[in-house]
Amino acid sequence: MTALATQPKTEQKLPGDEGGPLTPAHQPMQARHIDEQGWALLRYEGQTTKMLFHPTAEDPTIPNAGLVRYEPGSGHPLHNHWFAQIWYVLEGEFLINGKTYGVGSMIFHPDPHYEYALTTKTGGTILYVQYMGPTTRKAPIYDGRFNLTQRKKLEEETTEY
Repeated sequence: MTALATQPKTEQKLPGDEGGPLTPAHQPMQARHIDEQGWALLRYEGQTTKMLFHPTAEDPTIPNAGLVRYEPGSGHPLHNHWFAQIWYVLEGEFLINGKTYGVGSMIFHPDPHYEYALTTKTGGTILYVQYMGPTTRKAPIYDGRFNLTQRKKLEEETTEY
């Protein structure tokens, strides 16, 4: 039996709830709406993002979660990551390793992983969820990737994230 399973159920009642958290450590949900923020620059040309959730100094375990919008003709080169991620194609078509992925495609990247070069002729939008690698324990990177005021030249970008 795990330590969490041995924790007593709290009798604390929360306003509007039928019961309460199982333990004092359980946290409530967080919610954001896509219209609460504008589009921001992403590290590669032709890409913008709305990351509604991202790691912070106070809580580095929060995932990067939000939308990445690709302009027609944009993409990214082959690169690596230590964290895990899932993509879900909302709009457009994306060419990855010789195969086209369109609306409704879900793509899983374990940790650590590499991403094939990606290109799009149509442009489109992908829902990204990047999270701490279960095996590497490496968190996704937010600062310097998703909250840019200016992009680096592609030659200056690392492929080792």
